[in-house]
Amino acid sequence: MDETTGTITHIESIYDEKHVPVGIPIKNGNVDRAALNQWWTGRAIPASRMDIDRVLWDLQMPGTSLLLEKCMGLSLSDQYWIRLANSEVKWEQVNFFQNSFSEDMGDLLFGSKSPDQDFDLMSPDNTSDGWLKKKWKIVGGKRCLIKGGSGATQQEPYNEIFASRLMERLGIEHVPYSLLVEEGYPYSICEDFVTLEIELISAWHIMQSYKKPNHLSWYQHFLNCCTALEIPNIQAAMDRMIVLDYLIANEDRHQNNFGVIRNAETLQYLGAAPIYDSGTSLWFNKPKTMINNQTKISCKPFKSNHEEQLKLVKSFDWLDFTALQDIEEEFREIVNGSLFIDEERCGAICAAIKERVKKLKDFVDTRSKSGLQDDVCFDVTEDVAYNGSN
Repeated sequence: MDETTGTITHIESIYDEKHVPVGIPIKNGNVDRAALNQWWTGRAIPASRMDIDRVLWDLQMPGTSLLLEKCMGLSLSDQYWIRLANSEVKWEQVNFFQNSFSEDMGDLLFGSKSPDQDFDLMSPDNTSDGWLKKKWKIVGGKRCLIKGGSGATQQEPYNEIFASRLMERLGIEHVPYSLLVEEGYPYSICEDFVTLEIELISAWHIMQSYKKPNHLSWYQHFLNCCTALEIPNIQAAMDRMIVLDYLIANEDRHQNNFGVIRNAETLQYLGAAPIYDSGTSLWFNKPKTMINNQTKISCKPFKSNHEEQLKLVKSFDWLDFTALQDIEEEFREIVNGSLFIDEERCGAICAAIKERVKKLKDFVDTRSKSGLQDDVCFDVTEDVAYNGSN
């Protein structure tokens, strides 16, 4: 590795091809170095992260990729890491699942600490993605992610809790979120669902496992890749994710914030990852006058609008509309006492949620006449996973 740029310059040997990160091509025993570099630098904090310019200035570093070496590439999302060639340090001694880590970087990202001579960069915050302010913290022995909001409404944390409660009502497997308020500011907090044995692989990397034929939609290509990799129960999981994202008007379910899980040792795929990262939703950055179901909102990961994406759902048999009765009141209860969301904005969001449920019910009632549809004209672009989103 080039320590000046933080990039991989040469691959000396491959010990086990099966453990090369998913989606990175191997031809004639040679790993695609460009793809491996993209995977490696993709582990770093994105340049779009809130206040990252200030953080890099304080650390006197030109870019976030140089932070990777400071924590040996260790993450709380998977089990990959690096070490110096002459080092005898072992995984059991340093991984963040079993060992404590410094909170210095997280505090710096939150603006509550400045670098000093004892500043410790051995932190999973060096390998956290997304643009929102976030940090890892050990709470009661559990690895927890704390994430803030943005703009005047600071709405994303409230949205995470709402989505979590909605999924609990519908029996959708998800990461539970709770609300943390510090100095009046809302934060979402959740426990890490990745463990010492289980790793997360993004949908984007799954989709790089095989070349997509031009005539196939991105959705069908994703399903085909999952079938080829023998990942179980993916279509049912996608049905639920697409319905959730419709109900909460999610604008940023890009291909890098959902995925699958597998055993890191045996490499056996276990299925879809529980749904997480749903904060960029519920008209979070729209003025009150635009909080309605007529306002055009963007959509990912497969189609450019939610109505087209909803057509991909194979079955609604699992969907219990009685469980959604008065779901909008959950949002009202969550934001009660917020310094950022007033009653008028709350009322507009609650009305829009209620209308969203009604529109979904109307769609399901007429669905039997049209069947599943997958029009490639409405497909998203390939690189949505690398736009620095959430």
